[in-house]
Amino acid sequence: MKLLNRSEISTKLYPERILQFGQGNFLRAFANWMIHEMNHKANFDSGVVVIKPREKGSIETLNNQDGLYTLYLNGIKNGKATSEHTVIDCIQRAINPYKNHEDYLAIAKNSNLRFVISNTTEAGIIYNVKDKLNDTPQRSFPGKLTALLYKRFQFFEGAPEQGLIIIPCELIEKNGDNLKEIILQYAKDWNLDNAFAEWISKDNIFCNTLVDRIVSGYPKEKIDSITKTLGYRDELVVEGEQFYLWVIEGPECVKEELPAEICGLNVVFTNNLEPYRIRKVRILNGAHTVLVPIGYLYGINKVRESIEDKTIGKYLTETIFDEISPTLDLPEEELNQFANDVLNRFKNPYLEHELMSISLNSISKFKTRVLPSILEYIKRNNRLPKRLLFSLAALIAFYKGDRDGEKILLNDNQEVLEFFNRQWKTNDLSLIIKATLQNIGFWEVDLTQFDGFLETTTVNLEAIINKGMKTALDNLMD
Repeated sequence: MKLLNRSEISTKLYPERILQFGQGNFLRAFANWMIHEMNHKANFDSGVVVIKPREKGSIETLNNQDGLYTLYLNGIKNGKATSEHTVIDCIQRAINPYKNHEDYLAIAKNSNLRFVISNTTEAGIIYNVKDKLNDTPQRSFPGKLTALLYKRFQFFEGAPEQGLIIIPCELIEKNGDNLKEIILQYAKDWNLDNAFAEWISKDNIFCNTLVDRIVSGYPKEKIDSITKTLGYRDELVVEGEQFYLWVIEGPECVKEELPAEICGLNVVFTNNLEPYRIRKVRILNGAHTVLVPIGYLYGINKVRESIEDKTIGKYLTETIFDEISPTLDLPEEELNQFANDVLNRFKNPYLEHELMSISLNSISKFKTRVLPSILEYIKRNNRLPKRLLFSLAALIAFYKGDRDGEKILLNDNQEVLEFFNRQWKTNDLSLIIKATLQNIGFWEVDLTQFDGFLETTTVNLEAIINKGMKTALDNLMD
């Protein structure tokens, strides 16, 4: 069977307007898909040049397929389980700067170039003191980008209109700000022109972003049937969920240049990303953290099975809508839409997400994802959120390490595991709860200072331990 490429499938060639650091599954199922949509629906007319950011890995397959690949999107869409696929055609070529450094730097002279997109993992936006301007190439992604921007600055003699819009997708807070800071540090360390630093600051736009889409990657176990269905061989097939969200913090001109709204894409342009980051952490990540101990002690192993259970599904829905969302400062309609999207993602029949796989470091996750909702709820309502407090009791029970006689393989740092091991050896629930709630190392606050917190958690934990999770949760919901 023939390999997917442009001789097999006729596709349009686009001018190279986007430089992309990273060729992995996420960018291809996320940013490249949206570029494809904007090209086909809004005449964005923008091709992508992919740069291999690290020496390891290969871009040969991408070039062998002329940048083409098939994307499968699987999940709940318009209320129905949907699987659909398309050939993404926005990538024009890929360059290995370790082997073809001159080709890499030549991109700096392209007057059509307007955007830089990256996803080089959380460790990608780092400062490497060993990087030098004359390296071929620099070790770090920011080092490579600095060298290319300096070449562009020199070639176009600092022309303001040749500045770029830089949109990193790495999963760190203030990714754009951090990238800009490192580039300016390299400019200083490499003794580059002061005018270059001014050009970077004034004529280049660094956007902070929030990205969200589950991308499962290459469907190795299903590839034979997929190949038969497609009628061609594609070594770059990638699978992702239907849901996606891209929040881009930047000036109004970024929104004007990216025609995402015309295509109906779920891209939010804002001058303040923080409320959207908090929304994701509190609702999506918080719901995961709340669900793990309750679902697992209930006897269920997977996210989808948990949410499909009548009692747990009702509990989690009410927790999100009644106790988490009301603590957030975004329009109610936006919060409700996001919450419903989260619940649909949990029900995705194409994904099998193990509860134990997201139980890592549950104490620190509860502190950052759930506790802020509890404290804000108390502040706004002057009462305790009963469902969220039940989840804390469930978490304490989870760290007993036992599910109906079956050992739970707890995965946390040694200090946390040793603490709960000591507490549960006492077999005194009142002592266990008090010690846990007063553990400043866990929460940075003594939770027993809040009226009713200790008493409510005690009642919940006693019910879970003495009656079992099913009965305890049924009683809570009644």
